[in-house]
Amino acid sequence: MIDPRLTTLRVFAQCGTISATAELTGYSPSAVSSQLRELQRVLGMQLLTKDGRGIRLTATGRFLVEGSDTLLMEWESLRAAAMEAGDRMQSTLGLGGFSTAAAQLLAPLAATLRSTHPLLKVQVLEANPTRCFDLLVAERIDLAVVVAMQSDSSVENDSRFEQTLLLDDPLDVIIPADHPFASRETVALQELASETWITDAAGSTYRSLFTAAFTAVGMTPRIAHEAVEWETQIAFVGAGLGVGLLPRLAPLHSAGKVVRLRITGRGKPSRRIIAAVRRGSISSPLIQEALGILQARARRILTARPRDDP
Repeated sequence: MIDPRLTTLRVFAQCGTISATAELTGYSPSAVSSQLRELQRVLGMQLLTKDGRGIRLTATGRFLVEGSDTLLMEWESLRAAAMEAGDRMQSTLGLGGFSTAAAQLLAPLAATLRSTHPLLKVQVLEANPTRCFDLLVAERIDLAVVVAMQSDSSVENDSRFEQTLLLDDPLDVIIPADHPFASRETVALQELASETWITDAAGSTYRSLFTAAFTAVGMTPRIAHEAVEWETQIAFVGAGLGVGLLPRLAPLHSAGKVVRLRITGRGKPSRRIIAAVRRGSISSPLIQEALGILQARARRILTARPRDDP
């Protein structure tokens, strides 16, 4: 087994402070400090040094953390192979993901696994992509579902993690139920050139995706309202304030005054949703089972929401 004090050091290297390390690992700040001091003593190495009011890794500490990546990968691979060889699986599974994924993918996954494996303990944490990767390093979760375009590219390409595509989630148009196009199944963005639009705040990832879709068809949309949460945007559309784009994965929750239409033609926007695990653990029987369930669930959602929720 990997010494948990080394894991604590790796988390500290990831987040940079004792308090953040404590929050991610679930230890108290004093316990984190004690673990780091004890690791230094056992190894006979100075891993940390004072930096103003805080502390930072020494060159030795950074070298140890970077070198341990291979050690952790080999341990994860060995553990997964041992589980498979003995026809066994781990007793706990931590899952993390952004809000829509947690509700639409991870909650059903947890329910399925608890039904098929009654002794398995499953924990689901709602978290943004950056925090999901931190939680993977801290070993608080074993699998994260994130939007690729939301995560830091340097983290997304980090060799400590392995990633699996779950779905390319298309964005649909949502319009008021009394809109002239409400009886249709599909619409092209060009047909909505004169509409008043509702989207995320300027500078956000989804605003960039929204803008790129219209740039592809040579249009400049007229943005009148901003909404950060999908539920807020749905409410704005239902109130007749304009139209918007909604990911297929996000449900309408039977909003009676809103209709969902698929986009056809050029400029069809989508977001890539991936599952990430610690490198070496992807061959674990439970991880493989979880990925299969997630991918099947994603496929069902993509095909079952042409206009509204199933």
